Amino acid sequence: MNDFATWYYGLDSGLQVFWGCALISSLVFALQSVLTIIGMDNAGSDLDVSFDGDTMDTGGALSLFSMRSLVNFFVGFGWAGVSFYNAFSAKILVFIVAIGVGLLFGYMFFFLRKKLMTFESNGAVNINEAVGKEADVYLRIPAGGTAAGKVQISLRGSVFEYPAVTHDEEIPTGARIKVVEVLDGKTLLVKLV
Repeated sequence: MNDFATWYYGLDSGLQVFWGCALISSLVFALQSVLTIIGMDNAGSDLDVSFDGDTMDTGGALSLFSMRSLVNFFVGFGWAGVSFYNAFSAKILVFIVAIGVGLLFGYMFFFLRKKLMTFESNGAVNINEAVGKEADVYLRIPAGGTAAGKVQISLRGSVFEYPAVTHDEEIPTGARIKVVEVLDGKTLLVKLV
């Protein structure tokens, strides 16, 4: 028998449970971390548990009951059990503390993941966000509203170019305009500021 097996089988059965959870879950956690860093993790493959009726499932990769949440639970459970095993004479208290720490670790992962998801954006900009905003004329806008010029407008920190018309007099290149409305889903109706 090797040294690890001799050491492990020489432990109390409760301590064997904690060390087993701590070592295995830490290994899985490390593997998940490496896969995430190199971009090979697949957030859609988390195991989501679904129940009929009210659930704690928020959908997608953000489920409270996901594989990553469970791994984090067992990391906290295992290491808390190992750390507090000799601190309490009543071993049931060690299990209660370990479960509490495990739940805290699982919830911390869920909470942090949820906060990080708020930073994600698909980058899609709705043209209707331009209404009421000011922009610069890029190509002159003819009078009468039949022919379109071009405007450059900043939306969500990016500059976009849209065709624009006016019902007023011609607006020259470089003039400052205000968007009045969106016509046909792609053309801006504008007026001089």
